[in-house]
Amino acid sequence: MSSSKTIQVKEKKLEEISGIGPATAEKLKEAGYSDLMSIAIESPRNLAEICEIGESTAAKIIASAKEAVDIGGFETGDEILERRRLIGRLTTGSKALDELIGGGLETQAITEVYGEFGSGKTQLCHQAAVTATMPEDRGGLNGEIVMIDTENTFRPERIAQMSSAMGLDPVETLKKIHVARAYNSAHQMLLVEKAAELAKEKPVRLLLVDSLTAHFRAEYVGRGTLAERQQALNTHMHALLRFGDLHNAVILCTNQVAAKPDAFFGDPTRPIGGHIVGHTATYRIYLRKSKAGKRIARLVDSPSLPEAECVVTVNEDGIRD
Repeated sequence: MSSSKTIQVKEKKLEEISGIGPATAEKLKEAGYSDLMSIAIESPRNLAEICEIGESTAAKIIASAKEAVDIGGFETGDEILERRRLIGRLTTGSKALDELIGGGLETQAITEVYGEFGSGKTQLCHQAAVTATMPEDRGGLNGEIVMIDTENTFRPERIAQMSSAMGLDPVETLKKIHVARAYNSAHQMLLVEKAAELAKEKPVRLLLVDSLTAHFRAEYVGRGTLAERQQALNTHMHALLRFGDLHNAVILCTNQVAAKPDAFFGDPTRPIGGHIVGHTATYRIYLRKSKAGKRIARLVDSPSLPEAECVVTVNEDGIRD
């Protein structure tokens, strides 16, 4: 999308779109739909519920918004390649791990890191929060960070320690990290909307969710609630993906594991969330503990990279080779 087109979209008001009157525009703004792009990529059902209008009316509004921002049509491969040049990469602190995932954590994509407790998932989140504040020539994104903390794992002392090791000012780094504690799954989903509001004022380039499934796992117990849980998780993950697309941000989520009842061979763990999480996450990394502070990271799924492993260490300085 060219810069001139972006300016044009920002200038066009919601009320100028067919089907949006002053009352509907106000409801949309209150719900966080401040620009046409956010409406264009929404589903008719969600928009209908928020604005208290029929689904057919919502579909017309979305179609008009798509037309205004010029999305939804076919593109040639070379146009997509050109757009992908805008995608950034965020260093993990380890060259081996960066190479494993194609040069670092990718913007406009969800990277899911799963493993048992103590495997280094939260440490990787803390490290990414530090490196995201660094300039781009050092592998950072020169931006700010939002962390949705579901298990009370954020430690500012650890950020200060890692910042000092990278030659950064710990206080300045901490000022760029915005942390919110999620108390249940509904609150966790709401915080993605709050992150979108914050991103209008701050250059948020990294959104962390640690952990993605903890609340969903605790609240939706038993097979009878499985469909409802998966639907909620699906909505949540697509909201995260939308945030990454709109703000060219890295989405990094940690996930818990459950033992396989029939796993006689290999590592007897599988990530929570089933196919919904598996299909929506762009990259899946499995972390497991090794000896002497070492961790083995395995790239389990990627759209373009082969399955492979690397070894990293977790020490006082952070994630390193």
